[in-house]
Amino acid sequence: MKIGIIGAGNIGGNLTRRLTALGHDVSVANSRGPQTLTELAAETGATPVRVEEAARGAEVVVITIPLKAVPDLPSGILDEAAPGVAVIDTGNYYPQQRDGRIAGIEDEGLTESRWTERQLGHPVIKAFNGTYAIDILDRPRPAGALDRMALPVAGDDEAAKRKVRDLIDELGFDTVDAGGLDDSWRQQPDTPVYGLRAGVADVAKALAEASPERKPEFRG
Repeated sequence: MKIGIIGAGNIGGNLTRRLTALGHDVSVANSRGPQTLTELAAETGATPVRVEEAARGAEVVVITIPLKAVPDLPSGILDEAAPGVAVIDTGNYYPQQRDGRIAGIEDEGLTESRWTERQLGHPVIKAFNGTYAIDILDRPRPAGALDRMALPVAGDDEAAKRKVRDLIDELGFDTVDAGGLDDSWRQQPDTPVYGLRAGVADVAKALAEASPERKPEFRG
């Protein structure tokens, strides 16, 4: 598939490494420009592009940038993506450490990915937000392996969710359907599943045990 990755930090960089190794055509962008991605491009064979170009023709687009930077993405960034593009949001809201107060999340009670979806004007699938970046490289396992990790995946678009879950399976991880985007609070920071390295049954249990109450340290 043609895949666009916006954000070349730990998650974006390691997804670039794995997806190119699997044979996907990956374009990668960051806020500092393609000239800063030459080493990653040389290592992986990915194509460094400007943010405005990252989604062009892409069947999957990964948005993996700080939440506070989402509104600064170019308007219409997904307009030239392939029909039926699946957009993966890996973001998390850290109001005190990084993002400042976001009114839509704090006052309207939006889940983090629902807020991101509104900024983008396109449905998103929440995945990889609680995954350690190093695990993307070090913990893939074949289907059926007893120590295969599972990742929660939330979203409203069932076709896009299926595409994302299939891609995660190809990367070497099981998935658990975490419900719609309004249910994605179950996998936000400080929930039982966040950062959990476990299989399908334990991930499903952790999702079920989550509380919607946001602790003071995760409020702006």
